[in-house]
Amino acid sequence: MTRNIDLDGKRILLTGGTGSFGQQFVRTVIERWTPAKLIVFSRDEMKQYEMAQVFGGPEAPFMRYFIGDVRDAARLEMAMREVDIVVHAAALKHVSAAEYNPFECIATNVHGAENVVNAALKNGVPRVIALSTDKAVSPINLYGASKLASDKIFVAANNMSGTKETRFSVVRYGNVIGSRGSVVPLFNKLIAEGADALPITDPRMTRFWITLQQGVDFVLTSLAMMTGGEIFVPKIPSMRVADLAAAMAPGLDQRVIGIRPGEKLHEALITEDDSRSTLELEDRYVIEPAFAYWSRTPYSEAGARPVADGFRYTSDKNPTWLDDAGLEKMIAELTP
Repeated sequence: MTRNIDLDGKRILLTGGTGSFGQQFVRTVIERWTPAKLIVFSRDEMKQYEMAQVFGGPEAPFMRYFIGDVRDAARLEMAMREVDIVVHAAALKHVSAAEYNPFECIATNVHGAENVVNAALKNGVPRVIALSTDKAVSPINLYGASKLASDKIFVAANNMSGTKETRFSVVRYGNVIGSRGSVVPLFNKLIAEGADALPITDPRMTRFWITLQQGVDFVLTSLAMMTGGEIFVPKIPSMRVADLAAAMAPGLDQRVIGIRPGEKLHEALITEDDSRSTLELEDRYVIEPAFAYWSRTPYSEAGARPVADGFRYTSDKNPTWLDDAGLEKMIAELTP
């Protein structure tokens, strides 16, 4: 089972392509390969214009910028013509915004996922991989619930492909350091403005952490490995949010503001119920689909082994913790 994918000459479509993940994905693809087409599919023309100033021109003649919304099934179907790979990163991700605008959240995260699946099936796209979140595990907010529904749609889509070669998988990981709306840019902004304290929801709160580049690389290796229906979960470190604040601003006070509606004290990537169908590799876990025809043989041959019954992968019980040096290294890797 290979973890190396060759994107030379491939036609790739990236939904939500102007977001933090999308920009890092495009940067990585341009640095490593020469695809036939790399299509950025998103609904914000200004972000596309700004992105085209950075990624485009004679150095990347394969770049395409396609205005569209995942809510628009016909537009998606048109954008996916002759595409080899779809990376679905489009979503409404802000927890509070989703709680206040539930119809909008469902329209993008659930119906949008359905539209991506249908467009890929109609066009016979060989590989489709969708980005998920730790908030989809035992969700307590609408964002997490909508992403759980999305995950289920992409996994079940393998049953609808019939004789087509189209296969769907999911990657699920935790908080991305440095992405838009994450806590690191917020803390940096407050520190630069001379704040007298950093806001902490709860001193006990823990989170999984991953960099944008690590997220992109994980998606690429999962694309290479996927057989259809898997949920890939990386082994990534945890850190208390209070320790994060202390590492970024030693000596600065912390102000406890309380957990917000829909927010968890700790996050989970794999539950006890998932443990019965989870395989462990050196750098990741693979949650198997409940398909009678799905075979774990390729993973077993690659050294995968079942996790113990009752296994849970949560941010507070994670065997790998991020210390100050590790955090500094992750922040240093952030792309401006």
